[in-house]
Amino acid sequence: MKKNLFAAALLLSVSVSTAFAATNDSITFTVVKENPITSIKDQNRSGTCWCYSSLGFLEAELLRLGKGEYDLCESFVVHHTMVDRAKASVRLHGDISFSEGGSFYDVIYCMKHYGLAPQEAMPEPGTLQGDSLFNFEELSAVAGAVVEKLAKGKQKKLTPIWANNVSLIYDNYLGKLPEKFEYKGKTYTPIEFAQSLGLNPDDYVSLTSFTHHPFYEKFVVEVQDNWRNALSYNLPIDELMEVMDNAINNGYTFAWGADVSEEGFTRDGIAVCPNAEKGAELTGSDMAHWLGLSKADKRKELTSKPLPEIEVTQEMRQVAFDNWETTDDHGMLIYGIAKDQNGKEYYMVKNSWGLSGKYKGIWYASKAFAKYKTMNILVNKKAIPAHIAKKLGF
Repeated sequence: MKKNLFAAALLLSVSVSTAFAATNDSITFTVVKENPITSIKDQNRSGTCWCYSSLGFLEAELLRLGKGEYDLCESFVVHHTMVDRAKASVRLHGDISFSEGGSFYDVIYCMKHYGLAPQEAMPEPGTLQGDSLFNFEELSAVAGAVVEKLAKGKQKKLTPIWANNVSLIYDNYLGKLPEKFEYKGKTYTPIEFAQSLGLNPDDYVSLTSFTHHPFYEKFVVEVQDNWRNALSYNLPIDELMEVMDNAINNGYTFAWGADVSEEGFTRDGIAVCPNAEKGAELTGSDMAHWLGLSKADKRKELTSKPLPEIEVTQEMRQVAFDNWETTDDHGMLIYGIAKDQNGKEYYMVKNSWGLSGKYKGIWYASKAFAKYKTMNILVNKKAIPAHIAKKLGF
């Protein structure tokens, strides 16, 4: 069972300085640095955050480079990726899981090997099912059943057409992959279109921070959705945070993989790691009242106002990863830095849950939360400070 970050603090009485509590009934934010991004999208009932966040990152890169606003096609990437994943799962008799999840590298791989497409090159998400957004429940049930039967079945030989049949399933739900398409008066293949964007797939690297592998070397982060065995460069957590700050302050964005199952990641636009023991006012509640609150009310009390946060260490991160308390939950895009009324800084996060939450699809993640719950980031190598890049061999 996942450990509740706040539970330990509930056993202790708490006090807080009146200076901290008096004027902090809610969190208000002031932008420190904000880089351009494209519009917020809605992945709806699909496990494709990895695709939305990565394409949102590439769209932001195009804005940064002065190439204008693009709306890149998620269906194109998902279609290619899921057929590739089916092939990998069948080849290893189901030892590679077949699911909707993926990694940032899946988008980079697609760009490099298959190209990219604008949104208008394929049907709008969900429309072939009579919907207006992705809904993968039926798609995953159908494709998953076929792949599982092939991967774990008793047949002695596979036909040469099985992968085409899986691809046809995705054709029916997402649309056929285009061989050519028109875009702003020109005809492109997907590879030609990707090349026309002027983005070099080799410019983008994944960075992470764990102690079970050596720092400044690459390793495969051991999560199920990293099925392509993508490599990440390993940095001490303080240096990873330095990269994140340096990127934003120098005009870059980055794709952010994090664990959002912690109670501190609310569904109302806030992600924090409050430390009740050191100063959570708990809105004046005494312990008897606190223990009577529902789980939802406890979350609201701990995340609705600025509170002191836990001190995150490298060791804490590792224990949480080893114990499955930090999981590969969700991909998003970090594009800015804001501060609250006490001067504490937060990352500004573009989510893919539509215009949900208090901030209409934007989340504010404290640096303590990012330090504790970041799985990895995908960033342009040029955004890495020179002294860190040198350690990585760039």
